[in-house]
Amino acid sequence: MAQITIYLSDDLEKQARKAAKAHRQPVSRWIADQLVQTLENRWPKGVLDAAGALPDFPDLHTIRKGYGRDVKRESLA
Repeated sequence: MAQITIYLSDDLEKQARKAAKAHRQPVSRWIADQLVQTLENRWPKGVLDAAGALPDFPDLHTIRKGYGRDVKRESLA
């Protein structure tokens, strides 16, 4: 496993230590987990590049226009 050195402001270090403590993890593990989540939850570049590529694509209102009225929904309570 590789080691890396990062530089954090004092305030950011305090926040990271507090968050790691709340998750009962060493700071290094908490930071590594944050990186994994951030990198795994990103859209691929191709998807981001495609956003807005179809300027004449209909908006949500236009797409749903022909569906009619929605049915009455049951209360969850």
